[in-house]
Amino acid sequence: MSQLKLLLVVALRNLRARRINLVIGIIIFIGTVMVVVGGALLDSMDDAMKRSIVGSVAGHLQVYSADSQDELSLFGDLGQEPELSPLEDFSRLKTTLTSHPNVKTVVPMGINAAFIGTGNTVDETLARLRELYRQRDARGDTPERVLERDSLKAYARQLVELLEKDRQRNKVFSGEDATDTSEREALEQALSEDFWTRIEQTPFDSLEFLENRIAPQMAEGDLLYMRYVGTDLAAFQRNFDRMRIVDGTPVPAGQRGLLLSKLFYEEALKLKAARRMDILHDARTRLQLSIDNDPRLQRLLHNNRTQLRELLFQLDPREEVLLRERLQRVLGSQGQDVEQLLVEFFTMKDADFEKRHAFFYAELVPLVELYRLKPGDSLAITGFTRSGYMQSINVRIYGTYQFEGLERSTVAGSFSLMDIMTFRDLYGFVTADIRDEIKDLQQASGVEEVPRESAEELLFGGTGSPLESTAVARKIDEDARLEGQVQKQQWEALAQRVYTQQEIDSGVAINAAVLLEDPDQLERTQEELQALVKQQGLSLRVISWQKASGLVGQFVLMAKLVLYVAVFIIFVVALVIINNAMMMATLRRAREVGTMRAIGAQRSFILTLVLMETLVLGLVFGASGSVAGSVIVNALGNTGLPANNEALSFFFSGARLFPTLRASNVAIALPIVVLVSALSTLYPAFLATRISPLKAMQTED
Repeated sequence: MSQLKLLLVVALRNLRARRINLVIGIIIFIGTVMVVVGGALLDSMDDAMKRSIVGSVAGHLQVYSADSQDELSLFGDLGQEPELSPLEDFSRLKTTLTSHPNVKTVVPMGINAAFIGTGNTVDETLARLRELYRQRDARGDTPERVLERDSLKAYARQLVELLEKDRQRNKVFSGEDATDTSEREALEQALSEDFWTRIEQTPFDSLEFLENRIAPQMAEGDLLYMRYVGTDLAAFQRNFDRMRIVDGTPVPAGQRGLLLSKLFYEEALKLKAARRMDILHDARTRLQLSIDNDPRLQRLLHNNRTQLRELLFQLDPREEVLLRERLQRVLGSQGQDVEQLLVEFFTMKDADFEKRHAFFYAELVPLVELYRLKPGDSLAITGFTRSGYMQSINVRIYGTYQFEGLERSTVAGSFSLMDIMTFRDLYGFVTADIRDEIKDLQQASGVEEVPRESAEELLFGGTGSPLESTAVARKIDEDARLEGQVQKQQWEALAQRVYTQQEIDSGVAINAAVLLEDPDQLERTQEELQALVKQQGLSLRVISWQKASGLVGQFVLMAKLVLYVAVFIIFVVALVIINNAMMMATLRRAREVGTMRAIGAQRSFILTLVLMETLVLGLVFGASGSVAGSVIVNALGNTGLPANNEALSFFFSGARLFPTLRASNVAIALPIVVLVSALSTLYPAFLATRISPLKAMQTED
C-alpha cells in the first residue's frame, strides 16, 4: 500500500513537471469529448427515430408472409415497392398474436401506390354547364340559372382566349408554332363569335366539342402518384400516438374513406403559387434565409412570375376585375393587364415580402381555388392490382392528417391512409362486397355455374339442353348508364355502409403492425412470437421496427459505425502520438530512471511508475473531457440541433433534436481513453526498464 501511495505521489509530481504531458492530456481530453458527445447524439437520434417509426406506421414489430418474394420495407428501398404475399386470414393471425401477454394489439396493413387524376378547370366548368342545360331542358329556366349559365359561358370563353394567348406567346418564344394543326383549328373555331352564338341552340354538341378538342390542350390537371397504407383506420388512430387530424374529420368507424397526408396535400394539391409562397415564408422565418441573397428562393419567385396559367385560368371575368383593382392598389399601378400586374406583384424583395405574402392570402387566394380537392370530395383512385391489371375505385376524402413532430418529413409524410376494405378492392382481393356484386349480376343475367366435368355436354349437347333459353327484350336506361348513375349509386351505397369489426378483420392484409405493452421486452417478445406462429402452423416472419423500415432503419447503425470508425482512427493516431511522446519523455528521463535503478528501484517499480503516470494523466484529462462533453450535451439538450431538411426532421423526430446524456455515454468513454493511454505507454515503459543504471548515470557528464 505504501509503494502504491509512493507511485501515485511521484506520478502526480511528474504530471505537473513536464509540458509533454499537457500535449498528451489535450489529446486524451479531445478524444473523450468526442466519444461522449458523439455517443449521446447517436443514442438520442436512435431514440428519436424509434419514436418516429414506431409511432407513425411501423409499430414495435411487423409481421408478414414468409412466402414473400422480398423482405418487408415500409418506406421502400431505392423507390421499389416490395413484392409480398398476402396474409389470407388476418383474423386468425390477430387471434394468435394477441394471445401473447405482451402484445397490446395488432393492426392490419397493406402498402401500395396508385394514381389520382384531378381534372382541370375546363372539365369542371363544362360539367357544370352541361348540368345547367340539362336542368333547362327538363324543368325550364330560372333567372338564377340563366345568370350562372351566362357567367360560366363567359368564363369558358375566357379560358379559350387564354389558351390562344399561351399559344401565341410560345410561338414568339420558340420561333415556330408547335401546336398541332387539328388543335390550332379547334382553337380557331372555339374563338369564333358564331360558336358562342350557336351554343344556346346546340349546347350539348358545343360542349362535347369543347370537352374533346379544347380541354385536352389544357394540361392543367395532373396524374399524381400517391403512396397509401390500407388499414383499420379506427385502430390505427387509437394506437399510433403520432397521428393527428389536421383538416376535416376522422373517417367514421367502420366506414370507407381516405385521409390524405398533409404534406402530400400541400405539395401536390395546393395552388403552386401558394405553395411556393409558403416555402419562401418558411425559409425566411424559420431558416432565416434572405431572398436577396439566396438563388433558390429567387428561383421560386421566378417560377411564380412565369407560371401564371394556374392562377389566370381560375379567374372568371368578375374575379379578374376584382383582382385587377386589388393589385393596382397594392402596387400603386394603373396597369390594366392582370398578367403583367401579377408579374410585378411576384417581383419581391425581403423588404416587401411580408406585406405581399399577407396580401396574397387575404386578397388573392379568396378569388381562386386554393386546393384542387377538399375534405368531402370524392376521389377516383387508379392502381395496379396484384394480378397486374388496372383497377379504379371511388373513395371519399374525409380530411388530412400528419404525424406530430414529422410535419416536414417526406419519409413519414409520404403515406395517405385508406380504409382496409377499399384497399382490398383496389388491390384486387375478392371481398364480400365484390362477391355480392357478382352474385347480383349472375341473378340479373340468368347466368348459371356449369360444373367442369359436364360442361361439354351441357354446352354442346344439342337441342333441349338445359342451358338453352329465349332472349327477352329489356329496357335499358341509357341515360342513367351513360351518366354513370348506376355506378354512382353503388359507390354511394358502399360509402354509407358501416362494416363490423369482424368484417374488417375477416379478410386479407399484406402485413400487420404489432404494438407491445412493454417495448423493453421487444427482442424476447419477437422470438416468442416467431416460435408461436410456427407452432400454430402459420408461415410468417416477425421482424423489428428497425428491420421493417429498411434502409431508413439502418441509418443510425451506419451512423454509429461511421462514428466508431472515426473514433478508432482518432485513437490510433492518438496512440501513435502518445507513444512517440512517451518515448521521447522516457529517453529524456534516462538519467532520472538510472539514478532510481542505482538506489535500488526494481524494473517492476519503473514499469509501474511509467504506467501509473499515464493512467493518472488519462484519468485526469479523461474525466475533464467527460465533464466537458456532458456540459456540451446538456447545452445542446436545452437549445436543440435544428433539422435543416426534411430527412433530418424524420431522424430527429421533429424540427429539432434535443440530445440527452446517458450514464453509459460517460461510463464507456472514460475506460476507452484510459485503456488507449495505457496501451500507448507499454512500449516506452518497457524501454524504461531496459535502461542500464551505469549508462544512465554517465549521460550528460
